[in-house]
Amino acid sequence: MHRAKEHLSGKSSLLPADGQPFSSRLAANRQQIRQVFSDCSDIVIREFSIGLDQQVKAFVVFVDGLVDMSLLQQNLLKPLMVDSRFSPPGQRIDLDDMIRVIENSTLTIAHLKEVYSMEQVVQGVLSGEAAVFVDGYPVAVLAGARGWKSRGVEEPDTEAVVRGPREGFVETLSTNTALLRRKIKNPNLKMERLSIGRQTHTDVAVTYLKGVANNKIVEEVKRRLKSIDTDAILESGYIEAFIEDAPFSPFATVGNSEKPDPVAAKLLEGRVAILVDGTPFVLTVPYLFIESFQVSEDYYSRPYYATLVRWIRFLAFFLTVSTPAIYVALSTFNQEVIPTPLLLTMAAAREGTPFPAILEALGMGAIYEILREAGVRLPRPVGQAVSIVGALVIGESAVGAGIIGAPMVIVIALTAIAGFVVPSQSDSAATIRLMLVILAAFLGQFGFLLGIGGLLVHLCALRSFGIPYLFPLAPLSISDQKDVLVRVPLWAMFRRPRLIGRKNPVRQKFDLMPEKPGAEKEQSHE
Repeated sequence: MHRAKEHLSGKSSLLPADGQPFSSRLAANRQQIRQVFSDCSDIVIREFSIGLDQQVKAFVVFVDGLVDMSLLQQNLLKPLMVDSRFSPPGQRIDLDDMIRVIENSTLTIAHLKEVYSMEQVVQGVLSGEAAVFVDGYPVAVLAGARGWKSRGVEEPDTEAVVRGPREGFVETLSTNTALLRRKIKNPNLKMERLSIGRQTHTDVAVTYLKGVANNKIVEEVKRRLKSIDTDAILESGYIEAFIEDAPFSPFATVGNSEKPDPVAAKLLEGRVAILVDGTPFVLTVPYLFIESFQVSEDYYSRPYYATLVRWIRFLAFFLTVSTPAIYVALSTFNQEVIPTPLLLTMAAAREGTPFPAILEALGMGAIYEILREAGVRLPRPVGQAVSIVGALVIGESAVGAGIIGAPMVIVIALTAIAGFVVPSQSDSAATIRLMLVILAAFLGQFGFLLGIGGLLVHLCALRSFGIPYLFPLAPLSISDQKDVLVRVPLWAMFRRPRLIGRKNPVRQKFDLMPEKPGAEKEQSHE
């Protein structure tokens, strides 16, 4: 026992400077563990003896429910308790090399790590590992035995596609990193782990493609993450709130996705992904405004149809933010702009309604948001019934009672339906819609145009990790217009975005356009 203590004391360089080494007495280490985890009923301390002759005492500590019990029993406890190498006939066990024998020849668990401070043990145990203490050694061995219950990989409801992969991220960080590894089988795909949160110690993985991602952006992401000093990180939204460029802007400057294929595509363009344990939503930076109108299915279908659908998304976003404001401005201040037959129809429909157009717009907008929130929060079968029946009953009853004009119901319905086309901008659209309606109610068309102008100025001023938010529209980049208003064929998109992937701008060969069968033969004959 004394020899073992001297053997390890000679390795003082292995002991961390910020932590005191454990005692070589097993009872002292066990008492320290029990003090740290006092009143924690889910902490299991299993005492046992090593070898058939039971010459050396040991114990293992783990959290019930966070470890794979079969793995712990078959690959840790059983080898230590019945291994004949620890029970040579008529001999005492040589304690000097026991830890090395345990790590190198006994335990059949893939992940093993020696630790020398209580802080490391506590963090490892609470992360799902098992800590093994052996009498006579001021050191613990962390064994990777994580095995908690988790949701299986399935298609996410928020990003359903007609064509494309059906898999989505889950709440387990190791599963999410594996999903990305399956997409990008490249050793340059780097995943650096961090622990954030004084109380939660949430695992966060910074993922990027070395040689493609801009080193300055990668370092800036790490700097912002390391500067977070808070008690808890429970979801990736917490991270987003601490690292975004414009916290008071209605627009998000940090993207998120629940599917591996769009995240992999963004990594291949030079972006950085942030994976957070406990949530299926992965953050990506830098995030540009145009990304809200790009979906993964655009790149799996024909370019002509993808371009048409993208234009529909642009139109839908414009309608959802501006239709109520345009209606209020025209019906209140600028009736001369409306064609006479339509104006007469609108006047007849609004005849007898007691409220001005601004109150109608605000009231119906509030009712729509209430119905939408109820549909989301209630159980799915009940929520769908409430949202559909509520909209029909309230709309028809309000028009029949003469409280709301029929044109306003049509405007709000069009606004609601258009808002579903670009879900990533639904939060910003609601805020912008309210602002434009108020400006239109007081200043008419001038107020509406003033709001649109101010919105464009704000968008031009936004940055996402140093990249202009409106890029490649402002500043204008002609070479990057191949995936903005139109989606050109994949063989024509041979360069990465100029400001994001400039470290490695070329993603494929230039002359990959498909040729007619036999074209090479004709050229060879000539």
